[in-house]
Amino acid sequence: MNIIVCVKQIPDPETPAASFKVDEQAKKVIPAQGVAPVVNPYDPQATEAALQLRDAAGGGKVTVVSLGPDSARDAIKHALAMGCDEGVLINDDAFEGQDNFQTANALAKAIDKIGEYDLILMGRAAADWDMGVVPIGVAQALGIPAVTVAKSIEKDGDSVKVERVLDDGFQTVKAPLPAVVSVSNEFGEPRYPQLRQIMMAAKKTVEVWSASDLGLSPDEVGEGNRVLPLEALYIPKIESNVEIIEGESPEEKAATLVARLREAKLI
Repeated sequence: MNIIVCVKQIPDPETPAASFKVDEQAKKVIPAQGVAPVVNPYDPQATEAALQLRDAAGGGKVTVVSLGPDSARDAIKHALAMGCDEGVLINDDAFEGQDNFQTANALAKAIDKIGEYDLILMGRAAADWDMGVVPIGVAQALGIPAVTVAKSIEKDGDSVKVERVLDDGFQTVKAPLPAVVSVSNEFGEPRYPQLRQIMMAAKKTVEVWSASDLGLSPDEVGEGNRVLPLEALYIPKIESNVEIIEGESPEEKAATLVARLREAKLI
């Protein structure tokens, strides 16, 4: 069974609030000093699912793909240390500032270039923007089914059976292969790479593809060609004004509260 796993490197979600800064003019997050980026926390579950499916099928190949800067190799190396077979990094300055829809298109082009695949797995969302649109976007670009927010996955002949997480329970669906499935944290804890596996992964070569390698034209990539324009990026300012209602009795406090609400034209 040949599986492709898409992973992403993001700013550490555990970054102290005081260290998190945004350049509102440039509409960009300023990397926190001394805090290294990390693998998107949902992606190791997708990697674990891929490895379990490969092993259950008795063989195959798991290829891990990431779009990002050169440092995104670390996210790929982590998946390789878990047991993936090959890694591909999509790295090009032309991708700077693009949106999730452009990213989905670039990943779909890379998957086409990889060739043979039975299943594409991703985390349910990236924890930085938390939009969860890339899995569906990749499926749409490739013209194949998509199943989202999976807690369990199993191959069933020429199909994949997925148990999905809903707000009020679970849903089991079946989709023909090839398909895209996004994996949720409910899938379970991923395996932790051992030192020997980490050392072996460090020796593996990660192939690097540019926008031109994927056949992407200049008008398909970059901030100027975003499908979803970014109007503003800022840290919300949270302010609160609290007034303690005083009074000799509950009735007096209630009357004062009503007077305040009427002054504010809330009642």
